[in-house]
Amino acid sequence: MNMLDAAAAQAAYRDELVEAGLLIPTGVDGLYGRSGSFEEVVERFDALVTRWGGRDGAEVMRFPPALNRRYFEESEYLKSFPHLAGTIHSFAGDEKAHRSLLRRLEEGQDWTEDQVATDVVMTPAACYPVYPTVARRGPLPGEGRLIDVFSYCFRHEPSIDPARMQLFRMREYIRIGTADQVVEFRELWLERGRAMMASLEVPLEIDVANDPFFGRAGAMLSSSQREQKLKFELLIPITSSEKPTACLSFNYHQDHFGHLWDIRTADGGVAHTACVGFGMERVALALFRHHGFDIGQWPAPVRKLLWG
Repeated sequence: MNMLDAAAAQAAYRDELVEAGLLIPTGVDGLYGRSGSFEEVVERFDALVTRWGGRDGAEVMRFPPALNRRYFEESEYLKSFPHLAGTIHSFAGDEKAHRSLLRRLEEGQDWTEDQVATDVVMTPAACYPVYPTVARRGPLPGEGRLIDVFSYCFRHEPSIDPARMQLFRMREYIRIGTADQVVEFRELWLERGRAMMASLEVPLEIDVANDPFFGRAGAMLSSSQREQKLKFELLIPITSSEKPTACLSFNYHQDHFGHLWDIRTADGGVAHTACVGFGMERVALALFRHHGFDIGQWPAPVRKLLWG
């Protein structure tokens, strides 16, 4: 499928979702409202994730979709993904500047001149607030830590592809500990993820992947990431069989975040981290694609699994 055909397929599925009332357009590509049926599927899938991972004893953390700007800067996200970052600005002018703002607004001109960066940015991934939070607690216990986190996330990549939203939800389990503890966690979830999604009767495959690093150096980082098999994705066809969509990801960060925030294991070593991430909207879109827009007509085993 060439790029034109892919774009046509993406637009067609988006239009079908809008026509069915599952997505509500806002006039901005990648920014949608969701219907009650769409949200019901997300909630039922979220409960399924909990059934698979909830017995592991993860500590639950829930953060808003905004991140302390200092944490964001310390994360080095801008070094790798400046094109995806979203900052939050606010008006900081005086009355004269306000009058100028109103005039420019009335004239249809750019009114953002006196906007300045605030102390918060949009959360790019659900796991980002977790690492500095854990670091502040001091050395890890011997068994390490397991965190369950859920958040809206923002990435600036407007697209007609309904599976590539600018604001979307991620559920993650994050393992922090020794290299052996972290690798064992990822291997466990590679098997769990495949089994869990197979139970939903969707076609899938798991493949090695890489992040969309920015710039010339990004190609080298991507190649290294693939060669070391640090990232795997569970792929499901949504708008294309040739290029299926990543709906789950399994990431081993090695000691990257341990070094950034000085997270230490019980014996004083630098902690390793890994996470499994569930793209909530993408999973819902995959289920609607393969089982239809009427959830009452989905296969009985799938309905029983999700609704009991």
